[in-house]
Amino acid sequence: MSIRNRAGGLSLIELIIFIVVVAIAVTGVLIVLTTTARSSSDPALRKQMLAIAESLLEEVELMPFTYCDPDDANVLTATSTGGCTVASNAEGVSSPQASETRGSLATPFDNVWDYNGFSMTGITDIGNITAIAGLSGYRASVSVAAAALSTLTSASGDAVLITVTVIAPNGDSIALGGYRTRYAPSSP
Repeated sequence: MSIRNRAGGLSLIELIIFIVVVAIAVTGVLIVLTTTARSSSDPALRKQMLAIAESLLEEVELMPFTYCDPDDANVLTATSTGGCTVASNAEGVSSPQASETRGSLATPFDNVWDYNGFSMTGITDIGNITAIAGLSGYRASVSVAAAALSTLTSASGDAVLITVTVIAPNGDSIALGGYRTRYAPSSP
């Protein structure tokens, strides 16, 4: 039999060897993927932590950032805390007025600084009344600190860094930060 007359194609032995090699390679790849998925943090927990942190950060950033408490008649015209008639919790005072609480309809948090030191175990709605189903194991906290930003110095008090930290039930945590600036004379 000459070389020209031989038929082309794979023999049964070559085909079996090919299948075994491919099966070993696929098994190796699947083992690596399984090990990686098991050892990584749960993506659902991470996404949930991020959603909670983004929501709370946005809530704080949307609050007025004024020299005076927003209940003060001079809130829109005061150019310093000296122009305020109502006790102010601006300029770095670390807690809200005693009567203000998150979600209170009568006396809610009404200034960025009110959130400094705020924390909750179990995530609630913005009214701070209704617990959100499935989020009871999460914890969140907020800190507000004077910050230097571009030409603004931290001593001026015209910029703050808001940091929201969320801790998942498994102990993983995530922190998001955002800046809020005051516009002259004030920023309701």
